[in-house]
Amino acid sequence: MFTSVLMIEKSLTSVDVDFVTTLHGDDPVSFVVLLQPRGDQDRLLRAIDDVALGELPEAVREGEEPEGAEARGPAEQALAASLASLRARNHSAVGQVVEDHPLDKLKAVVEETGADEVIVLTAPHFVEEFFHRDWASRARHKVGVPVLKLFAHNE
Repeated sequence: MFTSVLMIEKSLTSVDVDFVTTLHGDDPVSFVVLLQPRGDQDRLLRAIDDVALGELPEAVREGEEPEGAEARGPAEQALAASLASLRARNHSAVGQVVEDHPLDKLKAVVEETGADEVIVLTAPHFVEEFFHRDWASRARHKVGVPVLKLFAHNE
């Protein structure tokens, strides 16, 4: 069985689930999902990304994004929904909410599970991507398996 570690920052949409579950054709895939709540990331960088995407109302609302302990409940719900969506497509899926050092956790999970690849599925992060500080760029130097970067969809 092929094992993919899937790093996300919000619940998977049906389009995201379709995409990641069809990447390997009919081969069986097991998913290990790591979710870091979006609220744990730098508020200013998120606002700049929103402006760059032309989503000015979203930039204004960045201050309302839950952070820290307040983000845990919604993150657990998003993870549970994502795992249920993957399982509904007959894939094995386990996961956890990652609160600190997501790349350290990613490396440990890749080693523990013998994962074949990492899929980073996030919204665009233009500032971080420009400076190669986004999860995918940093993971490529850390995990020792192929890293695929995909952009998450909105419903």
